[in-house]
Amino acid sequence: MPNFIILSAELSDIPNLLDMIRELADYEHMLDAVVADPEEMADWMFLRRVAECLIAEEDGTPVGMALFFHNYSTWLGKAGIYLEDLYVRPAYRGRGYGKALLCRLAALTVERRCGRLEWACLDWNTPAIGFYRALGAVPMDEWTTYRLTGEGLTALAGEDRL
Repeated sequence: MPNFIILSAELSDIPNLLDMIRELADYEHMLDAVVADPEEMADWMFLRRVAECLIAEEDGTPVGMALFFHNYSTWLGKAGIYLEDLYVRPAYRGRGYGKALLCRLAALTVERRCGRLEWACLDWNTPAIGFYRALGAVPMDEWTTYRLTGEGLTALAGEDRL
């Protein structure tokens, strides 16, 4: 087994993170939607500390990542962790990196006394679905995710009269 480690991302990791984000978006057929840039990522991740990221490295080479942030459950009365992106580069899949990243993230969730770890998965991504179910994760089929972006978000914000 090659020498690998799971590390917390640092500012200097942003170029590698952006590369992996683009690779993931390409896999999900949404590469055109990636508009993130290094300066914005640095601001949100390392100045504002809104998001965090774990990186899997094999012999010093970044091979995967788990980008996440805290959310809050009113029903549990405590924070949770939301996994925004889990990605392992294709050449390194099947070696345990995805599981190692999720194990470390689960440990962080427990260490921080959070109530849950959750994420979304595209319906067509059967390899990921099988992987998640094998770990004991259960789908939340009765919930539908809604999103406002771009003009819709701006239009709704413009109606704020409070």
